[in-house]
Amino acid sequence: MKLKKIMKSIGILLLLLILFIFLNNSNWFQKNDQAKPKLLAHVGMAQTYPMDGITGETCTAKRIFEPEHSYIGNTIPSVEAAFEHEADIVELDVHPTTDGEFAVFHDWTLECRTDGAGVTREHTMEELKNLDIGYGYTADGGETYPFRGKGVGLMPTLKEVLTHFPNKPFLINIKSNDPEEGKKLADYLSNIPGINMEQLSAYGGNKPIQVLQEELPNLRVMSMETLKSCLKSYMGVGWTGYVPSSCEDTQIHIPENVAPWLWGFPNKFQDRMEAVNTRVVLVAGEGKWSEGFDDKEDVKRIPEGYDGYVWTNRVDVLAPLIKE
Repeated sequence: MKLKKIMKSIGILLLLLILFIFLNNSNWFQKNDQAKPKLLAHVGMAQTYPMDGITGETCTAKRIFEPEHSYIGNTIPSVEAAFEHEADIVELDVHPTTDGEFAVFHDWTLECRTDGAGVTREHTMEELKNLDIGYGYTADGGETYPFRGKGVGLMPTLKEVLTHFPNKPFLINIKSNDPEEGKKLADYLSNIPGINMEQLSAYGGNKPIQVLQEELPNLRVMSMETLKSCLKSYMGVGWTGYVPSSCEDTQIHIPENVAPWLWGFPNKFQDRMEAVNTRVVLVAGEGKWSEGFDDKEDVKRIPEGYDGYVWTNRVDVLAPLIKE
């Protein structure tokens, strides 16, 4: 009889615990039908391409879709167009140069997109400025090159972008895992007059991001290491409503297939992260190759009421679907 009472008490406690977890992480009382996601434009406005079969060695410029606009990503015109299409933040890729600059350009090497050759960071900025960054783009297997001759001088420095858009938010992608690059970028940003550091964030390799965080503690940063630390800790204790310190003052890019497993996603999770000054970015699929929410069908997969950021390669398509 005594054992039955003990088991009954345990059963009641378990039911109460389950009820607490459910109610504490339910979005029933937080649903906001007016909430709209914010848009993170990957490299501004850019030419897009099919994601199937992509590897780290794929030259994506050689497989673009038939162009629907004239912009080349990671350029000042492409950033301007993204903000005109209501992007809330623009992501850029950077490489240090041999003369102390940071070039805004995606690829580790130059052969894919440009008429140059070699490793991007092994050149001076003057050399990079002389390249045609539209040289390699083709939508028909090399029969035509619609941007050839139109990209000469369009590779900007990071300073040029930030001073051209002094009050706009940017996410800077460090393309290496070199800790020295973190120090160089911290010094570089600190010496650009008039920029609003609170509008900037950065992500990339663990080592440079760690150094960047130490040098600029008020800069929101993310690496794979910081992301995993946050998400693993949160999955362990987030059911209580507690947000681990590893999730504070940072940025987290959440793959679409991981998001449903996070306690309180989307609304309560988003509110918890906002309360600790952390930006949430939802990326499509597994988030491995810059997959974005890029068309009308993709929008249907964005959770109702989610008001964090979504990663897109087609801000011109997404903005009318989401913002109006």
